[in-house]
Amino acid sequence: MSVAGSFQGALEYFPCRYGRSRLLFRGPKRALDGRYLAFLGGAETFGRFVEAPFPVLVERALGPVEAAEEPGVPCVNLGVINAGIDLFLGDPAILNLAARAELCVIQVMGAQNMSNRFYGVHPRRNDRFLRASDRLQQLFPEVDFTEFHFTLHMLGRLREISEERFAEVTAELRLAWVARMKHLLTLLGGRAVVLWAAGHPPPDTHVNALSPAPLFVERGMIEALRPRAAALLDQPLSPAALQAGTGGMVFADFEAGAAGEALSPAAHVEIAAALEPVLQRLLARKRRRAP
Repeated sequence: MSVAGSFQGALEYFPCRYGRSRLLFRGPKRALDGRYLAFLGGAETFGRFVEAPFPVLVERALGPVEAAEEPGVPCVNLGVINAGIDLFLGDPAILNLAARAELCVIQVMGAQNMSNRFYGVHPRRNDRFLRASDRLQQLFPEVDFTEFHFTLHMLGRLREISEERFAEVTAELRLAWVARMKHLLTLLGGRAVVLWAAGHPPPDTHVNALSPAPLFVERGMIEALRPRAAALLDQPLSPAALQAGTGGMVFADFEAGAAGEALSPAAHVEIAAALEPVLQRLLARKRRRAP
């Protein structure tokens, strides 16, 4: 998938790579030879159609540390559209980059776009369905899985056929999501902030619908991550941010539909405002502990 703004009216994302990773990230490319923060996530972190996504706004808000006469901390945007946890866990170069960051912010991504005991996804394009396991084929013997190319299409069909059997699939996705997130947080050594970037609070019970995102993630799953995270942020976006529409966005005419479903610039401002004091506190704590 290209992320360059190559069409008239489209936003230029200055795609770049880091290290030996094959993934394209939003630029401009940042220097990684000093202190920096890493932001991992999906389309919301990437900031599709938004000139200043929340990693940029956080960097501006952190600014220079005047009392210590230190420069500000660069914020590296590692968001990838349609990313799942597998994308980051499967890329050693990006894991190394994240592990060297002062702090990381990990956006809560849906549980549908990752390989599990029922099906496999593409290692870099996690929304692409690759194959059904024998277990899934036995659970849904009436389904021809060769007709599916995307996870949502496949899951939607399974849900239409049997809500009861579909619930077995989502139960597996939830277990896999918690295990992968715990593994990722462990690799990052407790230096990650887990960010809920959605317009609704995490649900308290199982929701097996295919919207809203992030899919199949509930409050108990996020709370299970607390011992391994530096902080959890689960405040939903305000109605004003959700109803702001596409004002201030940059997109080509054919992208209007997708832009209408993306986070507004106002939503990015709210996320940055929530993150900034948390990151300031954690960075100050690290400075006090430094020898």
